[in-house]
Amino acid sequence: MRQPSPRLLIGPRAGTRPGPVLEMRADRIVAALAAFRAAFPGVRPFYATKCNTHAGVLRTLREAGCDFEIASVQEMEALSGAGVPPGELLFSNPVRARAQTARAAAAGVGRFSVDSTEELHRVAEEAPGSRVYARLATYGEDSVVPSEGKFGVDVTGAVRLLLEARELGLVPYGITFHMGSQSLRPAALLQPLRDVAHAMDRLLHAGVRLEMVDIGGGFPAAYDEPVPPLADFGRAAAAGLARLPYPVEVFAEPGRCLVAEAGTFRCRVIGVAERPSGWWAHTDLGVFHGLMEVLESGGHLHYPIHDTRGTRLRRCYHLTGPTCDSQDTFARDVLLSADLREGDELLIGSAGAYTSVYASRFNGFAPPRVVLI
Repeated sequence: MRQPSPRLLIGPRAGTRPGPVLEMRADRIVAALAAFRAAFPGVRPFYATKCNTHAGVLRTLREAGCDFEIASVQEMEALSGAGVPPGELLFSNPVRARAQTARAAAAGVGRFSVDSTEELHRVAEEAPGSRVYARLATYGEDSVVPSEGKFGVDVTGAVRLLLEARELGLVPYGITFHMGSQSLRPAALLQPLRDVAHAMDRLLHAGVRLEMVDIGGGFPAAYDEPVPPLADFGRAAAAGLARLPYPVEVFAEPGRCLVAEAGTFRCRVIGVAERPSGWWAHTDLGVFHGLMEVLESGGHLHYPIHDTRGTRLRRCYHLTGPTCDSQDTFARDVLLSADLREGDELLIGSAGAYTSVYASRFNGFAPPRVVLI
């Protein structure tokens, strides 16, 4: 395994320039990858690049020996800058614009997820001879951030796609699924793996022996509430994999659990106001500049938040961003220093996943800077 090189802070330290900063800790990323491997022995992790695409994060994971999964050619190009050859990637977005498939194949990507006949034919036309893996549908009922329902087929559909792949000159390579983002129930892996076993058995009787099963992502990170340990998910995965009809290489696509807890937002209070609805603290960081998952989760994702004033007397605040949009509120009833005032700093923990990649310039405010320590 490649050992990570010593790292200094890449970019300016928080406080040297105005505006919010996302600080990413390289040592915590490496530790999270090691913890994932310990919880899932024999499973090969492919980092879900969409989760955090900062160059320093990608280099850290690369040097720690991690593989990568992509959802776009743009992510492929970002990884190329981190020294990752396209031929090592999984392209797990099951529906791509034709140009995306063609560019990826031309660069050397050779493994593509599919969940429809139309997509299968596009891969055959734009990436002939590629290895394809079918995506099964799941429903993610126990995930904090709902993400399923858009992709996937049932067992019969997966079998049909992989048999047709053989007829089109493609390699029927494997099966994948995704249990839902920030899943809180390890047993959510069991039914998809039963479906995988059923599909593998039917394919074997049709003369197709798969090489790979990809158990996807959705593994949780700790926010402001406890989550099941990764080892519980690992044991559930092992139980399901043990029932497969024959051995295969096993992949996973962790994202959040590798980088979320390595990130801390540093932002400033730009104003405090008492209103009939309570005390409000306005900050220079908001939903549209990194905390979009608060809206996506219906407010169920709670980031750990502290202020650096540290006054013993506390008060509940609603925390809202700098824009004119009332939806730009990322936390309610957070206990902070009672004398919180303009210029004070807030620390928002577990912020390394799905934050900087969602940030926009809504209302003209610049996205947060990202630095790697």
